[in-house]
Amino acid sequence: MSDDNCTAVTEFIILGLTDDPTLRVILFVIFLGVYVITLVSNLSIITLIRNSSQLHTPMYLFLSHLAFVVSVYSSSVTPVMLKNFLVDKTIIPLGGCVAQMFCGAMFGAAEYFLLVVMAYDRYVAICNPLLYSTNMSTRVCTLLLSTSYLGSCVTAWIFTGCLLNRSFCGPNEINHFLCDYSPLLKLSYSENNLVEILPAASAGSIIMITVLIIMISYVYILFSVLKMSSSEGRSKAFSTCTSHLTAVTLFYGTTTFIYVIPKSSYSTDENKVMSVFYIVVIPMLNPLIYSLRNNEVKGALRKLMSRKHSFY
Repeated sequence: MSDDNCTAVTEFIILGLTDDPTLRVILFVIFLGVYVITLVSNLSIITLIRNSSQLHTPMYLFLSHLAFVVSVYSSSVTPVMLKNFLVDKTIIPLGGCVAQMFCGAMFGAAEYFLLVVMAYDRYVAICNPLLYSTNMSTRVCTLLLSTSYLGSCVTAWIFTGCLLNRSFCGPNEINHFLCDYSPLLKLSYSENNLVEILPAASAGSIIMITVLIIMISYVYILFSVLKMSSSEGRSKAFSTCTSHLTAVTLFYGTTTFIYVIPKSSYSTDENKVMSVFYIVVIPMLNPLIYSLRNNEVKGALRKLMSRKHSFY
């Protein structure tokens, strides 16, 4: 194929999860409920943190940003997926497809970076508690957040720039429920192999570097906790890390399956299922993971509710 004989594709058809009409109705109801819970719970976490003075700490600042990131990430994909359950054919223009992929790459990468920042915060709090206020000052927190968002923007531009350097000809059916880089790559043509290698190298580097930093942080945390003489102190230290470790395990487990394991070892349907889990389900689970076992969050919620009741 040459670019001279290429008929430019201006829109794509999203095939979605299934063609079964009955299953589509069932999935629509389920995922609509999941999406509503995702938005309400994450926005509630953000509101609670902003309005509760006892939660104005670096840990909860980062948690509020994580809640924002996963909400936007889910919102960039779920409405299109829900539409696909209701109509026979979901058509999305090239610009809209690129925009969705950019949002997915940006906020997906931001989640990696924020999970690393949260691991570093726990490391400083447990391993160097006397220096916590200095090492996690407002300036440091702002720098960590700015670096996270800047890194995610760079990652998104790498993916988008490489994709826009390719030609789209002929087939325009995306066998997925979103415009992801991998299915779009299959529909494109380019003589430049760099546009295939660079995004994969970027995603792989982010996953490996961030997981390495998290592992190192928790190795130091483990040694510090084991040195504690008080069993109550050890229990409190472990409880502050459990939620974060649970979120890290869920997120890295699913994304590694999708982006690291060779595509030949699993089917497209398995890829879709895992994508649903980390794009739609995990954003709903995150607020539950970070709040159900967190006494500070539950205490702040009770205080806020009692304040509202007394006001009325």
